[in-house]
Amino acid sequence: MFEQLTERIGAIFQRLGGQGKVGEKDLDEALRQVRLALLEADVHLQVARDFIARVREQALGAKVMESLTPAQQVIKIVRDELTALLGAAHTPLAAAPRPPTVLMLVGLQGSGKTTTAAKLALRLKSSGGKPVLVAADPRRPAAREQLAALGRGLGVPVSTGGDTALEMAQAGLKLVGEQGASALILDTAGRLHIDEALMAELAELKAALSPHEVLLVADAMTGQDAVQTAQAFQERVGLTGLILTKLDGDARGGAALSIRAVTGVPIKFIGTGERPEALEPFHPERLASRILGMGDVLSFIERAQATVETEKAKELERKVRHATFNLEDMLEQIRQVKKMGPVSSLVDMLPGAAKLRKAVEAGAEEKQMKKVEAIIQSMTPRERRQPQIIDGRRRRRIARGSGTTPQDVNQVLNQHQMMLKFMKQMKGRGPFRPRGL
Repeated sequence: MFEQLTERIGAIFQRLGGQGKVGEKDLDEALRQVRLALLEADVHLQVARDFIARVREQALGAKVMESLTPAQQVIKIVRDELTALLGAAHTPLAAAPRPPTVLMLVGLQGSGKTTTAAKLALRLKSSGGKPVLVAADPRRPAAREQLAALGRGLGVPVSTGGDTALEMAQAGLKLVGEQGASALILDTAGRLHIDEALMAELAELKAALSPHEVLLVADAMTGQDAVQTAQAFQERVGLTGLILTKLDGDARGGAALSIRAVTGVPIKFIGTGERPEALEPFHPERLASRILGMGDVLSFIERAQATVETEKAKELERKVRHATFNLEDMLEQIRQVKKMGPVSSLVDMLPGAAKLRKAVEAGAEEKQMKKVEAIIQSMTPRERRQPQIIDGRRRRRIARGSGTTPQDVNQVLNQHQMMLKFMKQMKGRGPFRPRGL
């Protein structure tokens, strides 16, 4: 996400930092380039202007130009202002004093409300909650069936009864009572804000349910259209939060950077993929760091903690320490990495993401992991545990079974040997200790 903006801003500050002494003229030129980069990223014109004005005022007012590291000082100011623009701090979901907490999802058709409802249910369930999904879209063909299928896959109860949206919502409330659920997630029909009848239906649902959250699900890839949609829904219905979907496919980022400033409504979650787990809490300071190429190590760690099984990680650590890491372990490691999501999304969380992204061809790492996985799966259990027995005949059989070549099989075996050799070199050195400790 934000590839274009990250690369442009990174190049601007690299030039500024290479000048040594920075004058007011240099600052103005750099900020002019930043403003152009924001506009090209589809950021709202007034938002971009106000942002640049605040950065310039702080940079000049803080005597940044006279400091020993003016470029770094300016970057810090830009980061702080980006964080403020995005909402300053994470805003969690509201929780009812007495369950159930009612979450009502609204938005345009095709914005991803149904899949987002399922993702929210998974998040609540994973944190110990008991959510119920409620279909309240009587118009879209197979809308109920889609939500029911998603709910079955996650092990979450789904209410699909009723004919009108209000009847469907009431059926959902009844199921929540029967299940003793902690949260109700209402998936409403997609609608345009200019459709008076459908907007009146939303107002009726809101009055009947008194939701603790009215969340607009907006497609980030629509740029300024998403901002205008949010503004209109805020005026007509009243929103408590925003969820931006498809942010992983948004190379510009204009919606994320504009929508909070224009509507005054906090972004609560961002969708970063199609998988049920691909919904992240929105942290303004972390996204600001990503945009400036500083990475987001905290989100990386949180994603790893959420996907990597603790016991398997401990067992893998033991095998690494004792240099008994075999091909079955290598296969398990690949599967754990795949659970964390596409390699491209992981790269975005690392410092220097713009440079790393160029080194990782789009989709190439995923293809390589699939190839290695296929090769190891084509081996017998004994071959995985004792790769040294794999001779030429076995290599040819493994290659045929995995749809690869004997050279590809050799590459995997060599890669495993290199890893094992490194582990043996590290064995006995003990844990890392910084110098002086």
